[in-house]
Amino acid sequence: MATLAPTSSFFLLLLLILQLYSGKSDLQINYYSESCPRAEEVIKEQVTNLYNIHGNTAVSWIRNLFHDCIVKSCDASLLLDTAEGMESEKTSSRNFGMRNFKYINTIKEALEKECPMKVSCADIVALSARDGVVLLGGPHVEMKTGRKDSKESYVAQVEGFVPNHNDTIQSVLSVFQSIGVDTEGTVALLGAHSIGRVHCTNIVHRIYPTVDPTLDPTYAEYLKGRCPSPEPNPNAIEYARNDRITPMLLDNMYYKNILSHKGLLLVDQQLVSDPDTYPFVEKMAADNAYFHEQFSKALLILSENNPLTEEQGEIRRDCRYKN
Repeated sequence: MATLAPTSSFFLLLLLILQLYSGKSDLQINYYSESCPRAEEVIKEQVTNLYNIHGNTAVSWIRNLFHDCIVKSCDASLLLDTAEGMESEKTSSRNFGMRNFKYINTIKEALEKECPMKVSCADIVALSARDGVVLLGGPHVEMKTGRKDSKESYVAQVEGFVPNHNDTIQSVLSVFQSIGVDTEGTVALLGAHSIGRVHCTNIVHRIYPTVDPTLDPTYAEYLKGRCPSPEPNPNAIEYARNDRITPMLLDNMYYKNILSHKGLLLVDQQLVSDPDTYPFVEKMAADNAYFHEQFSKALLILSENNPLTEEQGEIRRDCRYKN
């Protein structure tokens, strides 16, 4: 039997080490089991405490996941404030209405007391969304962890990835398809519009100067009551809830509403008029369990979009600033 030369043995050993190292950098279930065993429990405790005080934080966590992960990577770049010549993604008009960022710091502070510099802000974004979904009556999604935090902001790329409420449904589908979410999954993710609220600045074009003919007339009158001016003050608290019946439940009422022409945003109503998306709207309106199943699958894909691992990123001390 031939024997390996010392140099061959060395290179085989080096390859094995590299394979083991690269495997460690992948996202994993219970990534923090050794470095911070209570990490996920601490996040869940903080998310629950914040929800009990400020119920709308659960909605914010889901929005954070989408607005962060859809832009380049699931890397907490959204959380960076403007500093050192770097402009924050929060300044983009596509992130208008995003709030409760300060409570991310509350979660981070609790984790830093538990195990300093072990848990990334990107994993906080993912796991807080997961736990927020459950608090809003949605399904539990088993998420992997091990993401690292971005050292830069991608504000210039936000408009190319975060859909506008006036975009065509086909362009929205295209964005989601670029990260691996299919049509069925996109329809399910838009079901997150069953919770939270929309500022009047994003609604008034459907009711002024004339009412959008795809809107139910009675619903249009309700919206005029919520948004009495065609030029609302963007800094004022003027909004309408996405769903008036179960406003804080992540359920299939959203699909029932848009089938009844009571969708708040133009993109919502297009789900009904587009032949590619309409069949899924019907199925989700008829079956809440089916909606939850598809929502879980799509949210998982979104949460794993191009994560930074190991040396590609860092673990921020403060989620608002790079180290």
